[in-house]
Amino acid sequence: MAQLDIHRLTKRYGEFHAVREVSLSVADGEFLVLLGPSGCGKTTTLRMVAGFIEPTSGHVKLGGGDVTLLPPWKRNAGMVFQSYALFPHLTVAQNVAFGLEMRKLPRPDIDKRVDEALALVRLGGLGARLPRQLSGGQQQRVALARALAIRPDVLLLDEPLSNLDAKLRQEVRVEIRELQRQLGLTTVMVTHDQEEALTMADRLVVMNEGSVHQVGTQRDLYERPADRFVAGFVGRTTFLAGTVEAPGRFRTDGGLGLAIVGDTTGKAALSLRPERLEIAPGPLPELDNDLSGTVEFVSYLGAQIDIHVRLSPADRLVVQIANRGGGFAPEVGQTVHVGWQAGAGQVFAD
Repeated sequence: MAQLDIHRLTKRYGEFHAVREVSLSVADGEFLVLLGPSGCGKTTTLRMVAGFIEPTSGHVKLGGGDVTLLPPWKRNAGMVFQSYALFPHLTVAQNVAFGLEMRKLPRPDIDKRVDEALALVRLGGLGARLPRQLSGGQQQRVALARALAIRPDVLLLDEPLSNLDAKLRQEVRVEIRELQRQLGLTTVMVTHDQEEALTMADRLVVMNEGSVHQVGTQRDLYERPADRFVAGFVGRTTFLAGTVEAPGRFRTDGGLGLAIVGDTTGKAALSLRPERLEIAPGPLPELDNDLSGTVEFVSYLGAQIDIHVRLSPADRLVVQIANRGGGFAPEVGQTVHVGWQAGAGQVFAD
């Protein structure tokens, strides 16, 4: 295990910046997740760390040593690809042994490490099978075992769960996290799945258009997003466009006057998390904001219910309520009141 340091890492393709001066430090044993939409630069960043893409500028240090110009096999970084990249004509054991053979380890050491790696991922006894004889979840474990067998200083995961179905993905991400903690392995994972990132990470890095927008814990990013992009990408929110007319007063483009916290005037957007809003059949006078509207759509999601409420021709909110049974259950077309305290929203200047 080792600390990973990335300093002003940049990748340009002509005039296009795929990654723009990314600087990060991953502590020994930390699980860091790069989160962002497709094309944001997260996979390019990971592949530069692994050595599969040469950076235009910047440096990568692993365990204090500069590995920027080293080929992948000299970095001692274990990589799990999105497609798993297993050799179909090799057995499970041969796939896991591949990196060890490239490092020219003695055969007894290779066999021992292969057995240890397969046992770690609960595939002991399946070494003689071919990849096509395994389930998707088992193939993912083989790819992970191959990365762990070399005893890497850093483990790099490139959307390793995206090919699994939803239920299996939930199970395997817990297994990976528990294994990472057990081994104390410095790990960097790339994903665009918010729930996956929030479940697995010690810290999150939110990227967009090749740049880092914010680095922090799940609570940091959700409760104190640095900008409108982070607020919209991490978790769910509704944005109401409008203007801060005076300290503490916001007017939406649809003409609604709202109480807020903040004193910077000008064009802005008000971010409101669905679970921070209250909904009732009648007025909510105890709240700073109390608006009537019409239910346009109800989404039943099992443990929760999302209610889409039209407040004005230009303004609509989503309210999330817990499905406890026997409580207020608005129906489409019903007039309701939606309310929240001024501090429940966050204002982002345009």
